[in-house]
Amino acid sequence: MQTFDLEANGLRALNAALQAQSEQTNETAWQVVNPRGSHAIAVGLDAPIDVTVKGSTGYYCAGMNKQASITVDGSAGPGVAENMMSGTVIVEGDASQYAGATGHGGLLVIKGNASSRCGISMKGIDIVVQGNVGHMSAFMAQKGNLVVCGDAGDALGDSVYEARLFVRGEVKSLGADCIEKEMRPEHLEILRDLLERSGIDAKPEEFRRYGSARKLYNFNIDNAY
Repeated sequence: MQTFDLEANGLRALNAALQAQSEQTNETAWQVVNPRGSHAIAVGLDAPIDVTVKGSTGYYCAGMNKQASITVDGSAGPGVAENMMSGTVIVEGDASQYAGATGHGGLLVIKGNASSRCGISMKGIDIVVQGNVGHMSAFMAQKGNLVVCGDAGDALGDSVYEARLFVRGEVKSLGADCIEKEMRPEHLEILRDLLERSGIDAKPEEFRRYGSARKLYNFNIDNAY
């Protein structure tokens, strides 16, 4: 395992070393120590490597991730896994605002709580939150799955498109055009797979599904006044 001291060597050197890894690399396991809440740790990776950050991080950790498996052994600041394409990002603690924003693929697991706008404009990413999510989560979510094992705040799924939202706890309120939907067998299978991959012990039958009522898909003149 490669151990990188971020305090001693700096963020630019860390990201340069991680981004230089290829699919043929022998240096597949990395440990980052002394992160001290630094921003933009392990961004833009594109190789099947494992990176563990031993502590909490600042803004945009694991942004634009492809292929890599990144674990934050602490909490993450705003925008963790932003614009993620593939791979896995695990946050052992809590995540701040807009976790997984605009993510196109891969799996983001948050073992604690997520703040507001979790999964905003998600475009195919799967997000599993073991705790609660804040207000406006899945705002304009286009594709993918958001799983919330706890409660959801105000305006869940506001202006949602085709993303699927699964919540086990209470939903404070639903956003515009978001409604509760039938939980069919195929949705239980999707949810069961996501929970297993995330290492979370929960029963799919305990969740409710929410999604788009599709009333905002077409222009309505009555909405112009």
